[in-house]
Amino acid sequence: MKKIIQNTKYFILDTLIFLLPLFFLNTTQEFFATNKLYLLGFGILLLLLISTIQLIFLKKISWQKDTFDGPIILFLTSVAVSTFFTPNKVQSLLNLNFGLAMMVFLTILYFYVSRNCDEKGDHKGSPLQILSLISALLSAITIILYFQPFKNIAPPGFSPVGSRLDLAILLGFFVIWAIVSFPRRRESSDSGSLIRSGMMLIINLLALFLTVYSLIKPNSGLILPSFRLSWFAALEILKNPLTAIIGVGPDNFSTVFTKIKDFSYNQSPFWQINSFYVSRSAFLQIITETGISGLLSFCVLIFYTIKQLIRVGHDRPLQLFLLIYLIICLFVLPSSLIIWFLFFTVLGLTLPTGRQVNQATTKLTIDLTDFLPVYLGIIIISLSLIGGFGYLLGRSYTSEYFYKKSLDGVTKNNVEQAYENQRQAIILNPYIERYRNSFAQINIFIANNLAKKELKKISEKERQTITQAVQMAISEGKQLIKLNPKKAQYWANLGDIYMNIISLAKDSDIWAIASYQRAIALDPFNPVYQLNIGGVYYRIGRYREAIPFFEEATKLKPDWSNSHYNLAWAYFRNKEYQKAVLSMQNSVNLINKNKFPKEWETANRDFELFKNEYDKSNDSPK
Repeated sequence: MKKIIQNTKYFILDTLIFLLPLFFLNTTQEFFATNKLYLLGFGILLLLLISTIQLIFLKKISWQKDTFDGPIILFLTSVAVSTFFTPNKVQSLLNLNFGLAMMVFLTILYFYVSRNCDEKGDHKGSPLQILSLISALLSAITIILYFQPFKNIAPPGFSPVGSRLDLAILLGFFVIWAIVSFPRRRESSDSGSLIRSGMMLIINLLALFLTVYSLIKPNSGLILPSFRLSWFAALEILKNPLTAIIGVGPDNFSTVFTKIKDFSYNQSPFWQINSFYVSRSAFLQIITETGISGLLSFCVLIFYTIKQLIRVGHDRPLQLFLLIYLIICLFVLPSSLIIWFLFFTVLGLTLPTGRQVNQATTKLTIDLTDFLPVYLGIIIISLSLIGGFGYLLGRSYTSEYFYKKSLDGVTKNNVEQAYENQRQAIILNPYIERYRNSFAQINIFIANNLAKKELKKISEKERQTITQAVQMAISEGKQLIKLNPKKAQYWANLGDIYMNIISLAKDSDIWAIASYQRAIALDPFNPVYQLNIGGVYYRIGRYREAIPFFEEATKLKPDWSNSHYNLAWAYFRNKEYQKAVLSMQNSVNLINKNKFPKEWETANRDFELFKNEYDKSNDSPK
């Protein structure tokens, strides 16, 4: 029985390592990282269940202390503390780039990988062979899909890994692997192995070249914040003692980014992106989201990693070069599940030789045969925790499934399907902010659609539906802010909701203005928010009060034709015809006539209208 349980554990571990980089499903809004995270979570719970069954039969607990255990637990603790202080702890926990759930699962994975070895320090399972198989499969898939033989099925740039940046990181990992392994193959007498190794290296290099080429091409779709702004975000947390120590917490990088955006950001191609949710560097994201405590614990982990590399480098050159590569990636590339998965897995594969070198390493075994209450208590607690976390994880994944079905309803223009599935997703997991935001938009859509009917044709039932939809939209907008009041976008969303129901609900204009003001306080360099609050004043006929906000929008984004256009109309309505002509002229000049002919014609027609009115007022120069 012991051998069966042990082999089952090795099988599950190897299967999990094999599937994780390749696994995706279309059952959630995001096909790749979301499903990989839940696969990892359920796989870890299954491993823990097998370990509990092993404890039931053996009645023994064994613990092997290793080099990286302390630093990894310290780093995990810093992430947990930062998560505890976040406004929305559940969403922070489930963050796909640097969430606590992901870090806990990967830490447990590290323990299983590092402990699966025999007395000589050789792994009983085959993680290295599994990764080698992934290398061959993924490189072949990448090369085939690059030429789009299935373009009607798989979109351009598709990869089972997910983002092309993650794919490049993984392929770079395999290229390092192939290069380091090749000399050893050459020294062996097996010519067949040498040929296979050479072919694998060529395939890996070709796949990496095609991926990097697709990333650096114009319109590649890769959008990342600059190192400069990511660095400023890391420095921003030092202004407050609490955030300096523990950071702003996972999933809250965007709240800092909105504070440090400057005028130059509005001149970049990304200015319409209100905020980024990930830093340009995993290292800088650690500082921003976990503060000095996270920085120090991560530095301790890196220190022990480098120390171990020096110790075992001559025995395990492959792990040495792979860890160096991954450490560099963590410093220069964004945080992601893939990069952390590789990092923790290779850490686990580096340790066996360390056990032989480090004589101080200890192994503790406790026989629970004579401690029946303790034995039963551990089993009951373990099974309860596994069952409880399994239930919560399953509930969370089911909510993602219903959210995807609601989006399918939107695509099919099936409002009922979108509404019911969205409501079900919120019931299952009420802490996910995008659920709330989408539900608010669905309710606004329903209210506005019904309100478009002629007043006499609206039935009493439809009136009640409009009222309920408006109330629900406002409620969801407020719930978003309760979940995370530090995100400017959510205040702006509430302002959008109130603005959309100005004709349906009394005092909506007042609440819209108040909401936009809060958004501007959190994101002062955002010209869109200035334009929106000016738009509220314009809509209710208070043109003089709208003008300063439109003017501010033009100052923040001088080359934005829309802000000049709105400012021109505000001037015109306020009978400042000369300013109206100048502003509309700016708008016309900024519109690309070839790309946007209709917009240019509209602005030019308005310009002629303003000019004629100006001439009539006898204010034009002679």
